[in-house]
Amino acid sequence: MTTTEFKTTRRGFLAATGGLTFSVVLGGAAFAAAGDAQAQAAGAGLQPNAWVIIGTDDIVTVITPVAEMGQGTMTALPMILAEELDADWSKVKAEFAPPNAKVYGNPHPLLAGGQASLASIAVPGYYNPLRIAGAQARAVLMQAAAAKWNVPVAEVTTDSGKVLHARSGQRFTYGEIARFAQMPAELPQITLADLKKPQQYKLVGKTHLGRNDVRSKTNGSAKYGIDVIVPGMVYAAVLESPMEGARPENVNSAEALAVPGVTQVLPLPFGVAVIGTSVEATRLARHVLKSKVTWNTSGATAAGFDSTKAQVEYARAGQDANAKALDAYKRGDATKAFGDGGKQIQATYWSEHTYHAQMEPMNCTVRVNEDGTADIWTGTQAVGGVVAVATGVLKTTPDKIRVHQQLLGGGFGRRISPDIVAQAVVIGNAVKKPVKLILSREDDMAAARPRPMTHHVMKATLGSDGRIAGWKHRIVAENVDAIAAPPRFQATGGKDYIGWNGSDLPHYGIPNYVAEGVREMRGMRVQPFRGIGAGHNKFAIESFLDEIAAERKMDPLALRLELTRDDPRATQVLKTVAEMSDFKRKRPGRGLGIAFADYHGSLSAGVAEISVDRATGKIKVHNYWVAVDPGLAIQPQNVLAQVEGGVVWGLSVALLEQLDIRDGAVVQSNFNDYPVLRMSDMPEIHTSLVMSPQSAPTGMGEIGVAAVAPAIGNALFALTGKRVRQLPMSQAAVKKVLSA
Repeated sequence: MTTTEFKTTRRGFLAATGGLTFSVVLGGAAFAAAGDAQAQAAGAGLQPNAWVIIGTDDIVTVITPVAEMGQGTMTALPMILAEELDADWSKVKAEFAPPNAKVYGNPHPLLAGGQASLASIAVPGYYNPLRIAGAQARAVLMQAAAAKWNVPVAEVTTDSGKVLHARSGQRFTYGEIARFAQMPAELPQITLADLKKPQQYKLVGKTHLGRNDVRSKTNGSAKYGIDVIVPGMVYAAVLESPMEGARPENVNSAEALAVPGVTQVLPLPFGVAVIGTSVEATRLARHVLKSKVTWNTSGATAAGFDSTKAQVEYARAGQDANAKALDAYKRGDATKAFGDGGKQIQATYWSEHTYHAQMEPMNCTVRVNEDGTADIWTGTQAVGGVVAVATGVLKTTPDKIRVHQQLLGGGFGRRISPDIVAQAVVIGNAVKKPVKLILSREDDMAAARPRPMTHHVMKATLGSDGRIAGWKHRIVAENVDAIAAPPRFQATGGKDYIGWNGSDLPHYGIPNYVAEGVREMRGMRVQPFRGIGAGHNKFAIESFLDEIAAERKMDPLALRLELTRDDPRATQVLKTVAEMSDFKRKRPGRGLGIAFADYHGSLSAGVAEISVDRATGKIKVHNYWVAVDPGLAIQPQNVLAQVEGGVVWGLSVALLEQLDIRDGAVVQSNFNDYPVLRMSDMPEIHTSLVMSPQSAPTGMGEIGVAAVAPAIGNALFALTGKRVRQLPMSQAAVKKVLSA
């Protein structure tokens, strides 16, 4: 048993791993060479294009380009293709695509061809490419059958996995055609005009078709990254540096090496790794090491960061006219509107750092092979990022990296960052054995990649008619794009798409507004978080709207209907949720609050019904109503499930979740001091889909989050006349406000 000094410099490690960012998933053409043959090898039969394989056994395999983390993409994306293919749904299965962004990249503008699962854009981004791929495959099958029968292709049709020739009564199953069909020299050219109209759909939008992953997840056969076992595998745990830029200086490994089953202790640029023959041995040794390692924090920006003390500095930046502020979104001339002499209103809001708290521990299994190739088993939101990081660490080429994508036991943005992959590859390359790295809950929380702490300064000026004439919103926070997406950060001149998302007002008729950001540089490893910027920005916006309504002595719903009078979709979700909740009916001892939110084309409105224990400050949410416009719902029942899941997430973040930072390190260690929502605190959730006349689907994974916190805050004001302007609305915060 030995302590090994691994000869990799921190600078070299960061250069090889791209700083552990997910920037590698953007503009993903760099990974075109990786795994080109994997889709071809997915099964025997006819492969009309890169997206589908028709097996001779009639099984239709749809190659799915993104992760499955509970959001339903392994059902929705195959269903889109199968609809145009006219496949027999009972014979459709899905397999993960290889990392090949040239073929499987998402064309959505946010990813610009990168291959990743984030921001609720899988279905919107892949909707038309998959429809075209399905129609193209159907045309190939029809041409092959027509040629076999020696009849015009115009005379053949399809129906649920069969090609039919009505005049002669002949038919082939798709599998039968796969036995003899030859691929045409040129694939059929399909345009959007050739595709089905929604009224022709047999699969899409039908409520009787459930998700195809339910059975495996209920009978235990579904495989996650944590389930992977490779012959000859050893285990690893990592005592990660408490902050970005810190490195282990003195490592006293004697006690750790004395733990039975521990074989090595490796000081590394990112911490200290323990290698052993069991999870239990490595975890115990890692625990022992915690007090045996000293850290050099001279290169850590975060070393002096205290999240409580920094609030004063954030607030100062919020009011500083000379602070470097960059426009996030703007319309009209807000400065002029504020100079016109109308009544002005101002308020400030806060949100704290929050932790992803995904249920499956972060994990990655790596085997670095003697021939220079590497196999990686993990559940990742950014498969291209896995390839890029492994390529950098091993100083090889993408074609040498094989990624075995696994199901994810929760992602929420945490599994975009490839830090776990980079660490596992470094360790695997050092020990020359297959290695499985697992982060315990304590490990992951200590090394959190949190949502940033934010400060918001909200200002509005009212015109002579009382309406909002001008609006200013300043966000003070660390820049998530700078850490998680450096290429976009550089390309935009230092803006923060992730952190500022949701601060625009596309559905509100405010003629003059500006949303701007001031960047704090505190060294925290901030990353995307479910709901991204909309989670905190909508809290400030929708709470402030209620403050304006109170100033105008106006019903909060009426104010929002006034602002959305030229936007029928937004008006409809507001009216729907008001009707669902009977919003204007008073409830003794309870308050109702309303909020509106948009996210990447999806619209929602929520109403929270709450009570509060004035002695303890505990808010109890009894009911939450939510109306959502998803555009076209591929799977209506799953849309509702995603919205409900987003509400649960939003409730927990709104009421409970907070990471504190002292001297650059996370204070909390596990769920005992980082509480999340319990079943006993769950309200009744009432959902409704407002079907929009537009034909394209919009993203559903995050829209349920954004309206929850402001709806609760507005309900508290309606009940008590007091407003909590911070997240979380903890018992202590509420009690303090109520006693003021």
